Amino acid sequence: MAGDPDAAAVVRMVGEAWCALGGADSAGADGRAGPVTFDGPAVTLPSPLPVTALAVATVAAAARAASELAALRRGIPRGPVAHIDSRAVAVAFHSERHLRRDGAGFGSFDPLSRFFRTADGWLRTHGNYPHHRRRLLTALGLGDLVDVDGTAAEAALAAVIRVLAASRAGDAEDAITGAGGVAAAVRTPDTWLAHPQGATVATLPLIGVRQADAGVPTTVPGHWARAVTGGGPPAAGIRVLDLTRVIAGPIGTRTLSLLGADVLRVDSPRLPEIAEQHLDTGPGKRSTLLDLDAQADRKAFDALLAEADVVVTGYRMDGLAARGLAPDALLERRPDLVVATLSAWGAHGPWAGRRGFDSLVQAGTGIAVRCPPGADGTPGTLPAQALDHGTGYLLAAAVLRGLATRMANGVGGVYELSLARTAAWLLGTDRAGGNSEADRPDAVVPSSPARELPDPSPWLAEVDTPAGRLTYALPPVILDGTPRTWTRLAEPFGASAPAWLA
Repeated sequence: MAGDPDAAAVVRMVGEAWCALGGADSAGADGRAGPVTFDGPAVTLPSPLPVTALAVATVAAAARAASELAALRRGIPRGPVAHIDSRAVAVAFHSERHLRRDGAGFGSFDPLSRFFRTADGWLRTHGNYPHHRRRLLTALGLGDLVDVDGTAAEAALAAVIRVLAASRAGDAEDAITGAGGVAAAVRTPDTWLAHPQGATVATLPLIGVRQADAGVPTTVPGHWARAVTGGGPPAAGIRVLDLTRVIAGPIGTRTLSLLGADVLRVDSPRLPEIAEQHLDTGPGKRSTLLDLDAQADRKAFDALLAEADVVVTGYRMDGLAARGLAPDALLERRPDLVVATLSAWGAHGPWAGRRGFDSLVQAGTGIAVRCPPGADGTPGTLPAQALDHGTGYLLAAAVLRGLATRMANGVGGVYELSLARTAAWLLGTDRAGGNSEADRPDAVVPSSPARELPDPSPWLAEVDTPAGRLTYALPPVILDGTPRTWTRLAEPFGASAPAWLA
């Protein structure tokens, strides 16, 4: 490892991630976390940016936080050893690409989810969901093409290419997002830092933490104690209300379900879900449908909330606030709750309420111009949706540390994460990063010179499900005494009753 800059990046980012979670071994705050061992090449997600280091660091943070919580709940001095393999991490960060049903893969992005050349640069759009595609076309004056499919979709793509080629990227970005669609102009890192939202994000911590008032401690609920009698996974019996969609949030809650939590995902019956996305991010979880604007469904939701330990939200803050579910409102109602929030562009600044996805945040923050371009000059992309996956593992780590804090002082807190903040960390443009000298891993990553994606087969598994025979990526969080994979894969969307298991 000596002299290997990639391995050095792994060491540095592992320390920064743990520091962002409030960990500092020298202060004794997290002395119950067991050691973390590392294996595999220093690079398994090749990129000009330290993508492998980010991936390994975020997974290690989740594993270490799980080890700490296990020790606290079992009343032992040190938690179980965590094992992180950079090859398993790379496969997991491509989980959506490795998913197969009866041997067949799934479709790729919608034709309107791509880079488009504009009069003064490039624009990245997103049309995977029908409502985003509809808003995109309508904002560009192409409302008559909203319902086209099949070969007619080529006409829609050609029309979008024509309209955007005559538009300025910033103007198109404003028009599409103003109509409720999703788009981002491609910026350089410096241009993003000069933007009001980029400047705001650069000053934020990787994980924002606000603890509840320490003057109102509550007791640990009985189902926590029952769940760890005689051992058990670190998060056994913890009730997690999952209000997230797409990739980052569901990956975080998918990790919590692996560690034993009872995760109940709640979706609106009015919003569609992509089948393969649910299969990929739904393992271990249950799924229910509730319309929070309907009186009976809201009553059922409030009953779930009253007995939840954790609430994870990925919806825009204005929508949550309108329903009384903003983080601070939740904490005021339940000071013992652990609340984790996820956003695309950050919870603060002029874009705090703007929709976004990994691909758009890559474009808007300057990542796309730091990656190798296409043959036609198209901006580049990371080798995986690393902002989504990495932020998802950080979210799981934040929840686990929040639970450990609640065990210590009886109160909860709010943990804020965003794809844009993770992007700043990856780019090294953050102004409030962690102190890499505060912590070091207990073992180092070997520095073998792999510079291509590993063979995924050792880290894939197959199982028969009602949906067919699924091939899927194994979870990269490996903890002694914890199951290697989920006890069940994703149940059908909306199949569960709105109730906790126990």
